[in-house]
Amino acid sequence: MHEMTPGSSGSVVLGITSSAAAYKGVALASLLRRSGFAVDGILTAPAMELIGPAQLACVTGRMVHTSLFPAQPADPIPHITLSESAVLAVVAPATAHFIARMAHGLADDLLTSTILACECPVVVAPSMNSRMWANPATRENVEKLVSRGVRLAGPVTGALACGASGEGRMMEPVDIHAVCIEVLGMRV
Repeated sequence: MHEMTPGSSGSVVLGITSSAAAYKGVALASLLRRSGFAVDGILTAPAMELIGPAQLACVTGRMVHTSLFPAQPADPIPHITLSESAVLAVVAPATAHFIARMAHGLADDLLTSTILACECPVVVAPSMNSRMWANPATRENVEKLVSRGVRLAGPVTGALACGASGEGRMMEPVDIHAVCIEVLGMRV
């Protein structure tokens, strides 16, 4: 296992999708930054209905990425530059929809394109209703990702956004952070 130290070259790409747990993605960004990582945040369009780019930028100290397309025609291609500098990619929270798109190799937005282009380890923190988590389609998609080397961080059993309790709750940011550190083979 390649051992890294916080602040070594490379960044952590953190994708946030449209789950009620999106705010926990911002908390994870803060933990990663406090551990010495540069954090490149990517928000999906639906995630921006829940949190704003400015909120994530305040925590990361960096521009937040939201578009698959460069700002100017001569600018670098965002999903390629983000994936090339990444030592780790994390999607927290990862919805059932995002997991399905990822499992099927879709690259129709910045986050899916970046993940598809990444050669670094990938951690996914699922967040969804327990019935969605238990659905055979979701289970198949998760199995496909795990068979490709994607590391799951959760989900856990607990209170869900719908008011019920069950498996599907996103792990707490501190626990996802610990998984990230473990995947990178680090001691912090």
